[in-house]
Amino acid sequence: MSYAGALLSRASFPIKLISSRIMPSIIAQNLDVVRRRISAMSLAAGRDSSSVQLLAVSKNFSADAIRAAHAAGQKAFGENYMREALGKMTALYPLRRFIEWHFIGPIQSNKTRAIAEQFDWVHSIDRLKIACRLSEQRPTHLPPLNVCVQVNISGEASKSGVSPSEIAALARDIVLLPRLQLRGLMSIPEPVSGLHIKGAPHRRLRELFDAVNAQDLHLDTLSMGMSSDFSEAILEGATIVRVGTALFGDRPYQTH
Repeated sequence: MSYAGALLSRASFPIKLISSRIMPSIIAQNLDVVRRRISAMSLAAGRDSSSVQLLAVSKNFSADAIRAAHAAGQKAFGENYMREALGKMTALYPLRRFIEWHFIGPIQSNKTRAIAEQFDWVHSIDRLKIACRLSEQRPTHLPPLNVCVQVNISGEASKSGVSPSEIAALARDIVLLPRLQLRGLMSIPEPVSGLHIKGAPHRRLRELFDAVNAQDLHLDTLSMGMSSDFSEAILEGATIVRVGTALFGDRPYQTH
């Protein structure tokens, strides 16, 4: 199937947006739409749909939105802001055993302890100092923290992430840290239009992933693709897609 042809299935999957009021039934419908699109793109890529995990990006949305998505079968949720995330974790404490929390935002040194103690995954490591702090502060009663190296795939000055040339050295250092489990790479490409153009940065990250794995690092995760481009990301090998607005609607931005 051609690249463009594989994306034609989008027309069959309309997303219902939520503005100010969270409606659980619409969240459930949107989850079904996104899951079906993931299945369609996985099939187009010659992959099983179980090879792609949906990460619901819940930043700026309430605990009620997470509760509704969880009731519809969603397990993994991504948060960018520590204070906001802790408030939701408190509100959703009865569900703690059933939710997998992923930290996907920039990491400040003074936030590493809370991240190490409360999250199951971290997608945004771009400095060895941060990785060391997370390893040192990960509680011994918890399994090693799953982590990804964030790559600045588009070379944007405003974006976090290591340059492609720095990936291998940072990865080799992280695998030596006892309380971290290096799983793979993550990227946030600059917004672009056009099917092949959207796919290009994801293709580049996959090439970098393959190059790092050639050094026997045994990575298994490519965290790439968001609401606007997760179809292209799946075609290029994504194993985690980070989807927010396609599930919850337009994001009610807040200051943190």
